[in-house]
Amino acid sequence: MIERFKTRKVYVGEVAVGGDAPVAIQSMNNTDTRDVEATVRQIEELAACGCDITRVAVLNMEAAEAISEIVKRSPIPVVADIHFDYRLALEAIRNGAAKIRINPGNIGGMDRVRAVAELAKERHIPIRVGVNSGSIGKDMLDRYGGVNADSLSASAGSSIQILEQCGFEDIVVSMKSSDPLLTVESYRRLRDQVPYPFHVGVTEAGTLREGIIRSSVGIGALLSEGIGDTIRVSLTDEPKEEVYAAISILRALGLRKGGMRLVSCPTCGRTMVPLIEVAKEVESRIRDLPYDMTVAVMGCAVNGPGEAREADVGIAGGVDEFLLFRKGEPIGKVPKDRAVDELIRTIIEMNSAKNG
Repeated sequence: MIERFKTRKVYVGEVAVGGDAPVAIQSMNNTDTRDVEATVRQIEELAACGCDITRVAVLNMEAAEAISEIVKRSPIPVVADIHFDYRLALEAIRNGAAKIRINPGNIGGMDRVRAVAELAKERHIPIRVGVNSGSIGKDMLDRYGGVNADSLSASAGSSIQILEQCGFEDIVVSMKSSDPLLTVESYRRLRDQVPYPFHVGVTEAGTLREGIIRSSVGIGALLSEGIGDTIRVSLTDEPKEEVYAAISILRALGLRKGGMRLVSCPTCGRTMVPLIEVAKEVESRIRDLPYDMTVAVMGCAVNGPGEAREADVGIAGGVDEFLLFRKGEPIGKVPKDRAVDELIRTIIEMNSAKNG
């Protein structure tokens, strides 16, 4: 069992981050924040997938003003992402953002940082200080010899100190790189130095396949060491895919319980059915079901049910048909073209009986 590193608890809206709170899942809208309807629709989709917190880009004053209506209609807390213009941060806070993300070093002098910190403190919202490998200041790069764990962690530490000098302590910290190993080492450097919760992720991780692999390596390594209070899997894909991937990472580490889980075999010469296609279809059809179950898709009717004995229900391939089984015990055979439908029907029936 993973023993999580204890950090200061802050609240993003009603979602607790840090302390003894569960690891929260974040994503980021890719809509134009000024388009309230499109943004709210996407937030609703993210929430339905299991997202706890979302972030929106605030590029101008019109976007900052739009946050007011977005927040009113959003089912989950909304974070405002700000760069360079402290006035956008102030407006986003006034309009109800549950948290803001800034880099204190790029929004102007200490007076501007203090203005943002004071208003955030008055409204009881946290500030995330975000540093990535592309935003390290030249002074840090020169001092530490380029982009490395020392310059990333020192840059984050500097941002934290700026807010602390303003009397602000509801801080969330992130240090991201597209290099998973650099990301891991940077968080390790800062873990014992600050009490604040960490937002963990691998930035610019890539497209769906490569991005999930890189994110799983970096985020998984940190979470396994107890580092990380909230996570985002950054993908060049639809934001909901980030949420699905984050949920899978947390479940794999035992940090999130419940939901639908798929186990499937890698296929071999005994497989007589289109198992890969079937497994993908099952995965797409079960991932939004509101149940707590393990579902198996196995390629061999001889060994499959036994190997997937811990699954609640599953199918195992035969010759142009599938064996339907529960807890490793056969309950019937179905033609391959009806196998997925029968599996889904059985899942729904089992849950109806359980809750009926």
